[in-house]
Amino acid sequence: MASKFDVSQQKGLMAFNGFMGSKSYVEGFQFSPADSEVFSKMAGCPDAKKAPHAYRWYVHIAAISGVRGLSSGAAAAPAAPAKKEKAAKKDKKADKKAAKKPAKEDDDDDFDVFGDDDEEEDEDAGKPKETRAEMLERLKKEANDRLTAKAAKQRTMVAIEVKPWDTEQDLNQLWKKITTEIQQDGVKWGENCHLVEVAFGIKKICMSFVMGANNSSDDIIEQIEALEDEVQSVEMTSMNVL
Repeated sequence: MASKFDVSQQKGLMAFNGFMGSKSYVEGFQFSPADSEVFSKMAGCPDAKKAPHAYRWYVHIAAISGVRGLSSGAAAAPAAPAKKEKAAKKDKKADKKAAKKPAKEDDDDDFDVFGDDDEEEDEDAGKPKETRAEMLERLKKEANDRLTAKAAKQRTMVAIEVKPWDTEQDLNQLWKKITTEIQQDGVKWGENCHLVEVAFGIKKICMSFVMGANNSSDDIIEQIEALEDEVQSVEMTSMNVL
């Protein structure tokens, strides 16, 4: 999706501006590597009047990325011409005196869209500036870390059917044995089960468990099948991410 816009060109930037008319992010509803990819291709901050949606998105992604000191692009107004020759000479002398003093930084040349105060700027003055390549690498790492953290919290519900060997087995007792003896960190068994008739009076146990991202449903099924004197077979019927 991100690769379809050549935002380095004016035509591609305007197409991207229209695309972002009702969006906060390039893909989905949260910051992703797709935003980093488009951001890295832009030569600078889009014009707020010509491309307001692209400008809004750019400032937002810059804030997430920690980019500071975006140029406002405002041009300084030209000075009014002197009305009298005497005033012109006076101004010339003043210019010579000003030339001997260190030039004072023009506050309008560097507009901080994030509203940082002078104290924060002083704290950052001694820190090395982040290169564009370093910034892109950091953005990709942060996006991958967020995806990894989300996956680590993922929980999955698995439904299984356990078939016994004959009709004389106590299936409630077998269910209790399975949920008591087969334990793993991150696995939680359902609080109950129900019995469904298969054929010729034989019933099967329909039960479930919830597991984490580091657990394996195959391992749990193999442990149940290891109870070979009591279990004929185990079949997984569904798996749903919570």
